[in-house]
Amino acid sequence: MVLATVVWACVCFLAAPLPYNKRFWVTSRWNVFIIWCAKVICGIRYQFKGYENLPDAPAVVLSKHQSAWETIFLLPNLTRPLVFVFKKEILYIPFFGWAMALLRMIPIDRKEGKNAFAHVVRHGKRRLADGQWIIMFPEGTRIPVGKKGKYKSGGARLAVETQAVVVPIAHNSGECWPKNSFIKRPGLVTVSIGKPISPQHHTPESLMQEVENWIESEMRVISPHVYTDGSTKLAP
Repeated sequence: MVLATVVWACVCFLAAPLPYNKRFWVTSRWNVFIIWCAKVICGIRYQFKGYENLPDAPAVVLSKHQSAWETIFLLPNLTRPLVFVFKKEILYIPFFGWAMALLRMIPIDRKEGKNAFAHVVRHGKRRLADGQWIIMFPEGTRIPVGKKGKYKSGGARLAVETQAVVVPIAHNSGECWPKNSFIKRPGLVTVSIGKPISPQHHTPESLMQEVENWIESEMRVISPHVYTDGSTKLAP
């Protein structure tokens, strides 16, 4: 990954003058290569479930967050270019952050509070109008397998503000690529895509609750062996 990042960042700089869609394609080949390496070297395979649920419309993608794997995988594998909302410090990472700066991502300063969300809405509307999708991880950080983080309503608030449908995604990548683990385990990652959820007649809180319930219910379908103790209860 380190070697590929350094080499590919240089390729991305050369592609900087290209139109955005071509620049996005060139940059996302790094993602394709890393996922291929994870499959060939580490035995991490993947399959989609519900891929036909991806809409032909502006969307906010809200995904379960267990691993670095999905942050790499999802970018080149959905039907629209993705825009990540992330803390601006990532842009300072040598090579990786510099390459990210060439794309239409939405870096934020979390210290700005409400102003940070206004920044997301302003830029999010532009990105959606340009044909990109916004992707966010409502749990905020990577959560260990079998656990549930606190779902924050920022993604649902953005969907309500922009009237874009929400696409929920559940997956079990943490079983193969655990958080902060150098060791990767061979196995099959199932990426399950739910049906789009309209923000109409929803508050941000009710919309996020529906997303949370679907994701956490689907996690029990994907990884039933992890939830055999029933330790994580769903909200009504």
